[in-house]
Amino acid sequence: MTDENQKVFKSKDNRDINMLPGDPQGSPDESFSEGKLPRDTVMFIDEGFLSKLSKYFGKGKYIKFDRFNFAKMLSEKERLILKDVFLYIAPPFQSNPPTKEEELKKEGYDHLIKKLKDKKIIIREGRCQRVKVDGKFEYNQKAVDVYLAMDLTNVITKYPNAKRIILISSDSDFVPVIKNLEENGIKTILYTYYEKNRDSNFSRSNHLIKSVYKYKLIQKEDMTSCLLK
Repeated sequence: MTDENQKVFKSKDNRDINMLPGDPQGSPDESFSEGKLPRDTVMFIDEGFLSKLSKYFGKGKYIKFDRFNFAKMLSEKERLILKDVFLYIAPPFQSNPPTKEEELKKEGYDHLIKKLKDKKIIIREGRCQRVKVDGKFEYNQKAVDVYLAMDLTNVITKYPNAKRIILISSDSDFVPVIKNLEENGIKTILYTYYEKNRDSNFSRSNHLIKSVYKYKLIQKEDMTSCLLK
């Protein structure tokens, strides 16, 4: 899929989903105009969401793609210069002592984290909580959202030249932080995914969408164009 065919969505009740980035009147995005605004950006990746989406696009198999090249590609689509990439993740649950399967999962996780750090991606690790519900174990990430919200808030002081940030997520918990950033002159570009059918695992969060400057739906081709070699 070419950049021209990527759908761009505005949050302010604009019905033309194919409009170019800009305000609801259709004027050009300020980041496209040389000399008007700094073009630096920072990307924040909710890995739990992105990993789930890659498995969905891969029809049950994770698409193995380069997170850094993926981040750089999306930034270039927005005509922004990527300064840093933050990725939020939790290691797999480990029993005490861990099972053989858990050990293998941890080895795979450690290998992934090393590759990400080699690419200079900034890793924020939460923890994995296991709870039993109706006789079955469920696994939930803890503290990941807190780290992401803290880093979003820190953009104001740590990245003074970043007037656009890119968030990859579907979590409406970040709405208050997004609004605070906008009040401080920083607009959020959201890359997310949803489907309209009720049975989908990817539902639309109107609360999140309305809070951002604009949003785009991640496409399978965005991942497959950055496959690991």
